[in-house]
Amino acid sequence: MKSLAAIQHTSADYLGLLEDHLEGRRIRFNYSRPFTEQGAVPLLKRVGDGLVLLGGGPWGTAGIRNVPSLIEEVELTYECLKLNLPVIGIGLGAQILALAAGGTSIEAPLSFTVGYAERTTSAALNGYLPERYPLVEYMRDRPQPPTDATILSIDAHGRPALFQIGDNAFGFTGHPGAKLAMAEDLLMEFEDGPAAPAPQLDTLRAMKTEIEDALVPIMTGLVQLTRLMQT
Repeated sequence: MKSLAAIQHTSADYLGLLEDHLEGRRIRFNYSRPFTEQGAVPLLKRVGDGLVLLGGGPWGTAGIRNVPSLIEEVELTYECLKLNLPVIGIGLGAQILALAAGGTSIEAPLSFTVGYAERTTSAALNGYLPERYPLVEYMRDRPQPPTDATILSIDAHGRPALFQIGDNAFGFTGHPGAKLAMAEDLLMEFEDGPAAPAPQLDTLRAMKTEIEDALVPIMTGLVQLTRLMQT
């Protein structure tokens, strides 16, 4: 049975709907919570078969409000990439992946947006990435992938929404397994929140089935390319 190390940056942001897909494939995951009193970024030997870097709510990477464990996480991600271990970055995690791979992050205000991403190539995620899929972003700052990254999808502004580093590392600016309760909890967890979130919450509530349906092929492609079901 394969196992993943998942680094959380807030209590509210976790794997969400991805949990059921991983459990259904007998892929274990263990959460690390560096933001807690007893928590820490896992050592490389504790990563197992892959690393997941989750979102961070109001935390960013471009200098205004950097996540406190940024340096350690960039170093860990860099080591995982060197060893060709799968890495999946979501939101803040996509920024950390970009930094570890030689890219940068761009300063941007905290925002909560719910819309759609458009696929850039039919081969994305082994051909399983939907041509159009829900894009739920709750994030400060934005990733700027390195020049050798492959952009698999873009948002309504033409910015990278999903990028690939090498064979098995992927950065999602939006959470592909987002739940309404996750966004609601993020809004309650921090005083620093996005402006006027109510319309976005209503859109996310109405998009529940679309998110669930799109996640099925997305996870199929991810698991194939990360080889998490291969012995």
